[in-house]
Amino acid sequence: MQTDDALDLTKPRRLHVVGVGGPGMNPIAAVLAAQGHDVSGSDMKDSAGLTRLRSLGVDVTVGHDPRLVDGVDAVIHSTAVPDHNIELVAARDAGTPVLRRIETLGGISRLQHTVSVAGTHGKTTTTSMLAVALIEAGMHPSFIVGGDVNDIGSGAVWDEDGRWFVVEADESDGTFLGIDSEIAVVTNIDRDHLEYHGTFEDLVDAFRRFMAAAGRRIVCADNTFAAELGSELGAVSYGLAESADYRIVDVSFDQTISTFTIEHEGERFGPVSLPIPGLHNVSNAVAAWVTAITMGADPDDAIRGLERFGGVARRFEFRGDAAGITFVDDYAHLGNEVGAAIAAARGGGWRRVVAVFQPHRYSRTAAVWPEFADAFTDADLTVITDVYSAGEAVRPGVTGMLITNAVLDAHPHARVAYLPTREQLQRYLLAELRPGDICLTLGAGDLTSLPDQLIRGVCD
Repeated sequence: MQTDDALDLTKPRRLHVVGVGGPGMNPIAAVLAAQGHDVSGSDMKDSAGLTRLRSLGVDVTVGHDPRLVDGVDAVIHSTAVPDHNIELVAARDAGTPVLRRIETLGGISRLQHTVSVAGTHGKTTTTSMLAVALIEAGMHPSFIVGGDVNDIGSGAVWDEDGRWFVVEADESDGTFLGIDSEIAVVTNIDRDHLEYHGTFEDLVDAFRRFMAAAGRRIVCADNTFAAELGSELGAVSYGLAESADYRIVDVSFDQTISTFTIEHEGERFGPVSLPIPGLHNVSNAVAAWVTAITMGADPDDAIRGLERFGGVARRFEFRGDAAGITFVDDYAHLGNEVGAAIAAARGGGWRRVVAVFQPHRYSRTAAVWPEFADAFTDADLTVITDVYSAGEAVRPGVTGMLITNAVLDAHPHARVAYLPTREQLQRYLLAELRPGDICLTLGAGDLTSLPDQLIRGVCD
């Protein structure tokens, strides 16, 4: 699907990115700079992402100033930047085009053949796995991922020697509908971002339009809604289901290794030894492999790429071992994601799984708290914190207790603790954790800093 007002990147441009440190805009700025455009950017605080952009020659400013947009060809911003931002106001007053992420990705997608990986869960990992598989196959992919790929050290690469652009296609603000996709991949469809789409039916329809606009489609047969759209629109499917075109068989786990084989029309590929745990990651890997061979990669090369995949920051990321305790951090923030991450930990052979979850956003917690009732069944101990606001105003009655009560109502004998503050949380865990445990921190907020604090604490 093409967007009429997509950014024309066929000639050199002077571009300014507002909110350039954010996970959505930072890799876009890196790719624009790699394409040879004169790129500048601004953000409210310094970060590792800004440091990386400076090393790429991007002129980055901490703080906002209307003079930063003087003489630029276009100003680009994410939906997280408010309309009253002084740089956006100055650009509009000067008649300078002010574009969103959707128009920018639309422009990038027209420069190479584009594969868009979408889905409520797993799209970051799947996109990253696909990029690594294609690199191993010698296909020189360009890509934009919503996290740093550990093998590459970055979430953004532009390679003029290749013909494929792989992008994590975000449904949260409709961005995936503005990308000109040759191949559309859908890992799953679940209830999320309804504050933008309105209803779940509207969300499913957005995925339908995303898939329909692509030349070829690949879907997970194990997700009801993705599979239904795949059947409706004509898609290649993968998964554990017997109906899958590419079927996952012979799955086994050994702590940090997932082993599986892929069957297709009587032929077997594998066994594959994936160096990250969890059935959800096996599914992500097969999505990446099917997509890679659809793009023309050698099947064995793609498997070798998957077998050296080092993971993505904050996706079952090992943060360290101390006093016999393993610390892992994961970005999971929806019920199904949390359940999958805990199941991966349960299959790893640790003595106990201690799951620590920070709910994300008051609006999301208010909408989906009942869906966490069965998310922690594989944990020996569950600890719930208060909600990470992500800038939202406090909502009376919306706290981590909603999720705590949902779990206890469904599983009255489960060990669950509600500890809203970081001080309470750290003190409790330092007293509770034992050798042989895995401590799994979960959420999209600032809980990611807790493992480092706990490692220091158990070592003191």
